[in-house]
Amino acid sequence: MSGLFLSFEGIDGAGKSTHIEALAAALRARGRTVVLTREPGGTPVAEQLRALALNEAMDPLTEALLMFAARRDHLLQVIEPALARGEVVLCDRFTDATFAYQGGGRGFDIAVLETLERWVQSVPALPAGRLRQPDLTVWFDLPPAVAAQRLSGARVPDKFEAQPQAFFERVAAAYARRAQQDPGRFLRVQADQPREEVWTELESGLRSRGILT
Repeated sequence: MSGLFLSFEGIDGAGKSTHIEALAAALRARGRTVVLTREPGGTPVAEQLRALALNEAMDPLTEALLMFAARRDHLLQVIEPALARGEVVLCDRFTDATFAYQGGGRGFDIAVLETLERWVQSVPALPAGRLRQPDLTVWFDLPPAVAAQRLSGARVPDKFEAQPQAFFERVAAAYARRAQQDPGRFLRVQADQPREEVWTELESGLRSRGILT
């Protein structure tokens, strides 16, 4: 079987973690080997960078550089080897999150992010000029006001989760722009539903793409 790379995206509180675990179980039941991972993180180096990026104050460029440095190590150490072995990689966030949080939420220069994306996601397995992107990105679209209700009192927030609702409105708008730019890669799931209905919508979308059979 050929490798398959899926990313799960959405603002904090959208329910990604619950459904990524359910999808991993469904794929394993169908005989696929699944690698569950996350960004920032996924390797010892990237997890250290995650701790810095999520908890330390820094300017937007430093933050973006840390995200892409973690991504490069993650790609080379985890994602690319798994795809070469024909496995399924399920990643909790990838580059779309950087464009949403640093680009949309922080208002950082999109052109700089695009340059970093080209540098970091050019990998040896792909022809020159082609970037490693997920085969499918599942976007859990949730109104920021609902996300705030879900997150209130859940745990001690990191510096992103502690941002005001206006920040998450900008993040959500940036996710919508990314989906409009590459609609074939995105599967939008309405996350403002009961958990069972979200899973039903996700499962239906994955079946229509031939990922669940």
